[in-house]
Amino acid sequence: MNYKTFIKRLSVTLLSIVLDTIGVSICVNNYCRVTRGPSYLSTPLLTSPWDFGRYQCFQFILHILAAMTAGMHMLSLVTVAAVPDHRCWIDGVDTNETVAAWNSTGILDAIPKTASGGLHNCLMYQNNETVTCTQWVFDTTYRSSSRSMEWNLVCEKRWMGSLAQTVYMLGVFTGAVTLGGMADKYGRKTIFCWSGVLQLIFGVLVAFIPEYWSFLAIRFLYGVFGSAGSYITGFVLTMEIVGPSKRTACGVAFQAAFAGGIMLVAGWGALIDNRQLLQAIYGLHSLLLIPHIWIMDESPRWLWAQGRAKESVDIIEKALKCNRSEDTLDRAELVSRGKVEASKGAEAPSAGTTDLFKTPNLRNKTLNVCFCWFANSIAYYGLTLSTGKLEGNPYLITAILGFVELPSYAAVIYFLDVWGRRPLICSMMLIGGAACVVATFLPAGTTISTATVIAGKLFIAGSFAIIYNYSAELFPTVVRNSALGLGSMCARLSGALTPLITLLDSFNPKIPAVTFGVVAILSGFLCFFLPETMNQPMPQTLADGEKFGKGDTLFTSCLGKKQRDNHTDDDKIPEAMVPLDDISKKA
Repeated sequence: MNYKTFIKRLSVTLLSIVLDTIGVSICVNNYCRVTRGPSYLSTPLLTSPWDFGRYQCFQFILHILAAMTAGMHMLSLVTVAAVPDHRCWIDGVDTNETVAAWNSTGILDAIPKTASGGLHNCLMYQNNETVTCTQWVFDTTYRSSSRSMEWNLVCEKRWMGSLAQTVYMLGVFTGAVTLGGMADKYGRKTIFCWSGVLQLIFGVLVAFIPEYWSFLAIRFLYGVFGSAGSYITGFVLTMEIVGPSKRTACGVAFQAAFAGGIMLVAGWGALIDNRQLLQAIYGLHSLLLIPHIWIMDESPRWLWAQGRAKESVDIIEKALKCNRSEDTLDRAELVSRGKVEASKGAEAPSAGTTDLFKTPNLRNKTLNVCFCWFANSIAYYGLTLSTGKLEGNPYLITAILGFVELPSYAAVIYFLDVWGRRPLICSMMLIGGAACVVATFLPAGTTISTATVIAGKLFIAGSFAIIYNYSAELFPTVVRNSALGLGSMCARLSGALTPLITLLDSFNPKIPAVTFGVVAILSGFLCFFLPETMNQPMPQTLADGEKFGKGDTLFTSCLGKKQRDNHTDDDKIPEAMVPLDDISKKA
């Protein structure tokens, strides 16, 4: 496929989104697609073959703001606790008024050199002996204020800086464990909005904590709500209101918004030197989520599943009106049907995270997907947190590592529905993992080593984006939010381990990157055994989830080709073609 074809197809996809957004509805021979599954899905939200009208666009924009703030909160320590180059304070050479130039004779004579020829960060000469530093001088070229500089989180205290990021990720881990299940029980909107309020409070409060251990406690709570609750529930809300033909683009756009948050970390870091003001600005971005309390809707799928059919139908009618549809609903019939289905559902036991492990096929998929989340996260954050070790302007490098994700996401949006989920995630993880390993054997500080790290980030970012969509499509509706929460939990667990693994470079500089790369490569191979979900209806019940993809591996379906070729005009992407008269009644 040449680049002109790629640009053309990508343009068509983007154009279709624009047309849907401004209210242009396109049906073929008076037919529109309707999702298979529970009867409540048989119209209501879908007013064009694209399943993405004005209503979905507006709600999607509200949801995606949570991804941007999550990315910003997650990587805030890259600037707020930046560790610039540093050396020992030399009495008699450095004074309170001025510090000596790093290449001055007094400094060169007082500090030993490393194997690479630079000044040692932690040692100095004293009375003909080599001793550890007690005070430090920091390079203020790019930043003169950070937590690490204030608390001297370097050398023997370096672990304390890594622990601060680990504690945040443990908070995200806790949020993924608890808030995912709570969103299935109490509602997506409820958890989204509470998380938005609390991340605003803790995001600003953490800027003014003067003591390290109190700082860690607030960082933990900041992680629970800053990058878990709103982000996960916002993603699920999008997956539940957007039609299948736009699900891929919207899901990947979530990851692009997260990358946008990383770029904002770099941008604000370059502009604001004071670390308290900088952290407060990061936290205040959560103000963008407060209006959601009044203008964001609950998931009509979730409301219906809870037996709240009237509220579900109200939202669907609102969507039809917003999308300028002339179709109307038979409210009485739908509400009556909802009550019947709710009474049937009340007789069945409620589903939860434990149900993902009760049957063999669902259990195997769950374990494989959890490890895939773990591997993607450890490689993604390992590469992102390595920013300070790359040569050059740290803000520019952070921005590049965020920006480089965008072409990766553009490629994913296109190729995900051409090649399928499984081949793409396998290849991206294998290439990204290999780049992590190769970069360690290239000369440090060279252009080629930096380029290899950036290439690795590009591929890992793509695979990380795919796993969100892939997970949402693999698991049934009744446990989808729990499954995403479990996957996110595994990702945050590895994210919490990542800063600690980076400390292993004290033994050998190659250990962290090789570890990240090997884990990604192993997961890439294991993904061969996940089923393909392209052109398949999303499972609804636990029974559907157990049957889905049974026996389908990369080796049994010829790289997913079977899933692409074995569909008919009656089950495209993945809806049935149903006459409009069958799904709604004209006014």
